[in-house]
Amino acid sequence: MIKFRKRKLNLKLKWGLLPGVLFAILCGIICGLFVPDWFTRAVLTFNGLFGNFLGFIIPLLIVGLVAPGIAELGRSAGKLLFITALLAYGFTLASGFFSYGVSRLAFPFLLDTSSGLASFTQSTDLTPYFTIAMPPIMNVMSALVLAFTLGLGMAVIQGSRLKGIMIDWRDIIDKVIIKVIIPLLPYYIFGIFLNMTRAGQVSAVLGVFAKIIVLIFAITAVMLVLQFTLAGIISGKNPFKMLKTMFVAYVTALGTQSSAATIPVTLKQTLKLGVREEVAGFVVPLCATIHLSGSTMKIVACALAIMLISGQSVALAQFAGFICMLGITMVAAPGVPGGAIMAALGILQHMLGFGEAELALMIALYIAMDSFGTACNVTGDGAIAVIVNKIYSRKQPKNTHNAAPLNILPLFRD
Repeated sequence: MIKFRKRKLNLKLKWGLLPGVLFAILCGIICGLFVPDWFTRAVLTFNGLFGNFLGFIIPLLIVGLVAPGIAELGRSAGKLLFITALLAYGFTLASGFFSYGVSRLAFPFLLDTSSGLASFTQSTDLTPYFTIAMPPIMNVMSALVLAFTLGLGMAVIQGSRLKGIMIDWRDIIDKVIIKVIIPLLPYYIFGIFLNMTRAGQVSAVLGVFAKIIVLIFAITAVMLVLQFTLAGIISGKNPFKMLKTMFVAYVTALGTQSSAATIPVTLKQTLKLGVREEVAGFVVPLCATIHLSGSTMKIVACALAIMLISGQSVALAQFAGFICMLGITMVAAPGVPGGAIMAALGILQHMLGFGEAELALMIALYIAMDSFGTACNVTGDGAIAVIVNKIYSRKQPKNTHNAAPLNILPLFRD
């Protein structure tokens, strides 16, 4: 019954969030052509309040998601956990740097970096009716350090009391995301596009959206081929046959937009790749939490595009640190549509200097491609499982083939 309710919740988000965001963009563009100033000021008032709330909740979100995530990863399966986590993080980093390299070469030709979009926030001279200050209780870097300290500490001491508190905190943050932030996002994005339309900037922004989406689709296809080519080299199997086998999981993830809902299909297809049952039962649920190559790829490309069109300098050293931190932060992504971008807001703000409007554009761009990122994530899980299976098989006697699956399911949360 619990699993059914969770899946029902994801189905609701599946049909509500993406259409809601697209409808909000369309309405913002249309309304921006004729609405009076008083209406625009009312929308700006809502956006100001929601933006301030996001700024307040981001540090709490980081601590509430990252700390228990790290703590739970530390309680299982020893070397196999280490190997799987290392491969997942390596795949995630590789996708981030690959996305950066391709985007850095392509965007100067695809995007008009002199279009005058130096600021998304100061589009009109209208102001909100009022604002309410909501200063965060700590800055983003302090939240990250606290989250890593608590998470690693709980993993080492194996304490139950603090871990229980942090899990409750995580549940509260999950509820805030699902019940407050995600339902209000379409209205927030409506206000952003309404404001940009009044300033005559919306056509340029939509052109940027289309080019980014096309490029990311191409990067995703190439990255999956590279991942399975590596798995094929290590395992001695045909990478394209493995990709064909995992295509069912890819299509399923396109529909569910959730790694959680896709786990049964991903597990079934992974077993068809010849992966041992005990390895697949360990790797697939774990990677649904810690392997987010597709999500990282999208966030890196979108962030780079926004920085270029807003006239900011883009340095490899800055993005290298961002990608490395993003790979760790993605472990904390909640299992809901748009959860990865929610977890990434803090480092986008702190490491890349994104403001309110840049974060709103990142959210809109990410959600527009959310299902494709999830599909890339779960398909790549199959490649990781094949590699782990090869390593595991070398160290195990043949008569352990029918061993019971390792119990990693408690680590996964939807």
